[in-house]
Amino acid sequence: MSIHSENESVSGLPPLDSEYPVLPEQIASFRENGHVLLRGVASFQEIEAYKPLIGTTTGRYNQENRPLEQRDTYAKAFLQVTNLWRRDAGVARFVLARRFAKIAADLMGVDAVRLYHDQALYKEPGGGQTPWHQDQFYWPFETPNMVTMWMPLVDVPVEKGALSFASGSHAKGSVCGLSISDESEREIAAIVEENQFPIAVEDMRAGDATFHGGWTLHRAPPNNTSELREVMTIIYFEDGATLATPKSRFQQNDLEAWFPGQKPGEPAASELNPIVYKKQA
Repeated sequence: MSIHSENESVSGLPPLDSEYPVLPEQIASFRENGHVLLRGVASFQEIEAYKPLIGTTTGRYNQENRPLEQRDTYAKAFLQVTNLWRRDAGVARFVLARRFAKIAADLMGVDAVRLYHDQALYKEPGGGQTPWHQDQFYWPFETPNMVTMWMPLVDVPVEKGALSFASGSHAKGSVCGLSISDESEREIAAIVEENQFPIAVEDMRAGDATFHGGWTLHRAPPNNTSELREVMTIIYFEDGATLATPKSRFQQNDLEAWFPGQKPGEPAASELNPIVYKKQA
């Protein structure tokens, strides 16, 4: 799988290397709550430049074509395509953007971050809920220093499928040994109620972004609109993080997919995981 030529999709794209100043109170909120919403991380003009490339690449590699009524809960939640940065040079410029990576490093308080992978998550009109879950359930890492940027490429009011977070839930670590499913929705909903975690959800504009930790409980409602919810996500981890012994087939699959040839106990650093931000001395 090779990246398309530079001339094919990069010419004229904005570089996304200017800094987005993250305020101390935003960093404090992220660490206390496990998530934070940052407005205008990408401008309208930047989103307009990259959105067609991301959409075209997602459509080209999407393999889910069944009608919604023929899918299970997970497949109804969104169309999912990963590693778009390896498939198109223009999308790679977005995914490897220094601006986004520096925000992740600032929020986690680390000097350098690597890319784990990207994911386009497109929730179709009438698409189902994304059940409560924890991302890090799927990830074979020792470190808690992992964060996902979730950026809509279109305006996403709550009824279109904006994320809901259980504030403070990240402090519990792993609370549910279930993948995204009806079962995880039921079990985690009970955990959220038992712990009385406040629920945070807000309408988002294209170019806004949420950042949430790997253990932060979150979900998304169905897309109750007639329009596609187009979202791009990028997952980062602290440079120097160690690979863990997989605790499930999901973590084993991730180890093999994202760290080919690597073993538990080694630093997580395959060619698929470049350093995307490093603080200058």
